[in-house]
Amino acid sequence: MPDSPLEPLVLPHDLDAWLAFAGDRPAERFARVAAIDARLVAEPELSMRERLALWNEADIALAEAAAPSHLISESHPDAAVRDAAEKQAQAVDAVQSRRLLDRDLWSVFADADAAGLEPDELRFLSHVQRDFRRGGVDLDDAARERVRELADRDTELSLTFSRNIREGRRTIRVPSSALDGLPADFLAEHPADDEGMVTLTTEYTDLMPVREYARDRSVRHDLVAAYNDLAWPDNEPVLAELLAVRAERAALLGYGDWADYETETRMIGSSAAVAAFLTRIADAAAPAAAAEYERVLERLRRDEPDARAVTIADFWYVLGALKREEYDVDAQLVRSYFRFDRVLDGVLATTGRLLDVEYVAIDAPSWHEDVRTYDVVRGGERLGRIHLDLHPRDGKYSHAACFGLAPGIVGRSLPESVLLCNFSRGLLEHDEVVTFFHEFGHLVHDILGGHQRWARWTGVATEWDFVEAPSQLLEEWAWDAEALASFAVNDAGEPIPADLVERMRTADAFGRGLEVTRQLGHATTSYRLHVDRPTDLATAVDGYYRGASPVVPLDGAHSYAGFGHLTGYGACYYTYQWSLVIARDLLSAFGDDLFDADTAARYRREILEPGGTRDARDLVEAFLGRETTFDAYRAWLAGE
Repeated sequence: MPDSPLEPLVLPHDLDAWLAFAGDRPAERFARVAAIDARLVAEPELSMRERLALWNEADIALAEAAAPSHLISESHPDAAVRDAAEKQAQAVDAVQSRRLLDRDLWSVFADADAAGLEPDELRFLSHVQRDFRRGGVDLDDAARERVRELADRDTELSLTFSRNIREGRRTIRVPSSALDGLPADFLAEHPADDEGMVTLTTEYTDLMPVREYARDRSVRHDLVAAYNDLAWPDNEPVLAELLAVRAERAALLGYGDWADYETETRMIGSSAAVAAFLTRIADAAAPAAAAEYERVLERLRRDEPDARAVTIADFWYVLGALKREEYDVDAQLVRSYFRFDRVLDGVLATTGRLLDVEYVAIDAPSWHEDVRTYDVVRGGERLGRIHLDLHPRDGKYSHAACFGLAPGIVGRSLPESVLLCNFSRGLLEHDEVVTFFHEFGHLVHDILGGHQRWARWTGVATEWDFVEAPSQLLEEWAWDAEALASFAVNDAGEPIPADLVERMRTADAFGRGLEVTRQLGHATTSYRLHVDRPTDLATAVDGYYRGASPVVPLDGAHSYAGFGHLTGYGACYYTYQWSLVIARDLLSAFGDDLFDADTAARYRREILEPGGTRDARDLVEAFLGRETTFDAYRAWLAGE
């Protein structure tokens, strides 16, 4: 065990202990917060520095309650434990909302004597004051009570929305003969039943290969349609009420719409700026997307002469066909170099080299036997702990994301974070390798940035529209020939050829415009649902996607019911393109050597290690030596 003055969490060994961990541990933190609040109100003689320190103690306690609750509610195999954790996640939000409506607490910070405070304390004070105002503390009694009710209802609806997605797994049955084009290992894992039928699920391990390789268009359409109806109709009324709750809450708090409320604390700053940014991205992507669409439609019609349009169920299959035929990139050949265990080793080795850390495997209890646990170590010092839960199962979060487990507080607690993903145990698509690097970017950001005094700025707690940039940057290592050569090896022991990697990079540029318009469909849906408040969700969302991209949605789809980002990201899915603009600019600093030691060290120091202690614009400017620009993104979009 590496030397460290701090010890990581000891997780439970059995079901009873997990139930206590999910329920009793957060309750103890709530009691701690209540005691802190009582002291703040009862001791007016406290200095402002002492008040801020106590508020930070409450932030730590709430983080220690919130992070495990959200994680366990999405990952524990036992439904009772998930339910207990979900209740406590809801309780955390209720406590936070109540505190920010408490006028006695507000008076502790409202007329602050800031004399003698350090710059970080002044920044912390300004954020606390902003939180109270955004919480509604200045409203009259009736309005304050209504805001509290709405905040609680938002939490309840958001948890229900996520739970319905998590538990909304769908299946279809198709004849085994309809799986022509699927890889041999996929077919071996999906034997036909006594009736000659194969069951396919909406899990990524089935969805991604089918939409990429199935030559039978009806199979692609049927499975994508099933995926698009995930959690529908259950989530239809949930989402409708959630949008109404957010709109009323924003209005009571004095904001033009929910997007104005959400963007106040983000880099972009306003709802109007989101609309302008989405227009800018649409204009930049349109020429490439139009030209690409014509090629994609022409290729589809070779197989389907009567095809009138390229649907979202055709998109990946036809792109794959074109890349195979015109760029000599066979996705099935490519995937033969990406067996899961080797990819895992490669992600660890690559990020370890880049970030000057090593990952030491730890035998420790966890919530499922699939979980792999590692200490993150540098120079013999344990910096934090990570847990990797990487394969699908019933009741588990069905996408890919990083979840906090323990907040990193300097001298107090080690940062711990978790990846919940749904990868095959066999061969991975290269897109999944990219996803692995992306999510691992959040993980290492949370660990390296998780050594702060203030809980609110530890780990990935930067502005929400910057937080994706470090992860999007790390995706580039999944395209780097040097990095891939170290782990992308087929079963014959042959490393992936450098010329194949170069062809992959060239081929990746084709379809980039269309992919950006697909992302614009998501961003437009996220934004306009909260701004337009349509009464007919299905018709409105269909229109948003058709307006954003020439690749059309499936008729009758209800993809919004399974759009999990509508809870956490709300109106702000624009974040992914906003942060991508920044990520492409950050990448330019590495030049032709992604492993340049000086640049990597400066990146760790200026971008990752500060966490949220400085505004994101300042982090970027410190690393680049200038403000970020649109130039690198525009060049990337053009395939340069």
